[in-house]
Amino acid sequence: MMLPPASTIGIVGGGQLGRMLAIAAARLGYRVHIYAPDADSPAAEVAAEFTCAGYDDLNALAMFAARVDVATYEFENIPVAALDALAAVVPLHPSPRAIGVAQDRLAEKTFVADLGVPVAPWAPVDDRAGLDAAIAAVGTPAILKTRRFGYDGKGQGRLATPADADAAWDQIGQAPAVLEGHVAFDREFSVLLCRGQDGAVVTWDAPDNTHVDGILATSIVPATGIVAAQAADATATAVRIADALGYVGTLACEFFASTAGPVFNEMAPRVHNSGHWTIEGARTSQFENHIRAVCGLPLGGTDTVHPRVEMHNLIGDQANAWDEILSDPTAHLHLYGKADARPGRKMGHVTRLLD
Repeated sequence: MMLPPASTIGIVGGGQLGRMLAIAAARLGYRVHIYAPDADSPAAEVAAEFTCAGYDDLNALAMFAARVDVATYEFENIPVAALDALAAVVPLHPSPRAIGVAQDRLAEKTFVADLGVPVAPWAPVDDRAGLDAAIAAVGTPAILKTRRFGYDGKGQGRLATPADADAAWDQIGQAPAVLEGHVAFDREFSVLLCRGQDGAVVTWDAPDNTHVDGILATSIVPATGIVAAQAADATATAVRIADALGYVGTLACEFFASTAGPVFNEMAPRVHNSGHWTIEGARTSQFENHIRAVCGLPLGGTDTVHPRVEMHNLIGDQANAWDEILSDPTAHLHLYGKADARPGRKMGHVTRLLD
């Protein structure tokens, strides 16, 4: 059933992704109600309503659910119990199952491996002795990643040799983890798709991504070379994952482009940083199509509308160059309304449309 304009969409999470979702929803005539624990949430600045409460506050969640017609979320580190409580009252897309898989690296790797998707060698790590066993199974070099709450390079420790085990274990706070073996790859890229409530799927061109210090720095479309050669296989894999989850909304899957073919890295059950280029660079952005999907609307076209599109993240004080960026006629500047430009914090992005 299609949700008509003037209805209210509830968005759980108040960061920049929620902000851009709210802007896309407003363009289609919807009202947005943000639910987040931080009073200075960037998304709340552009929304019709805002509930400031913790994700574990079931009374606040119930009142929020009663005031919206459909709900979605903008990041994956939300307790599944909170989403289950929402889903019992109001339609929620994507489903809590998707976030339950994505927010636990062990569950995610098991899920995609069961689908026959190529992944890096890995082993679970529950304690310090388990890390030694994982090293014996996977080898080094390797990366130790916390099972939960890791993003943008956080919650990770690198092991060049087994002698680095103690330091890596301490670096991740001695939390349950997975050890990922080294994958020889040439490039990193992502596949973004949107799946509607009727199972229809649209996909965008796969961006070639560059990371710095574990944080996405640039995404470029169209990809060339090995990424262009492997994008179709990776896209087919991402669609299989979405279908297996019964997914509704925008989904991002990250891949390594290796000589053996695309290797799945991780997925994000939401709109994604590497899809920000779609706002100006695609027929329909990832944000608008996500809103269309959760509201049961037809999905928009996703073709790239410019010969070359580059998205650059603005990290920390890079955002202070806003005046210089605006002097570039090819640039489209997006600032997220964050006051504190801490090192490593995403403050905005700039998309350039180039010939």
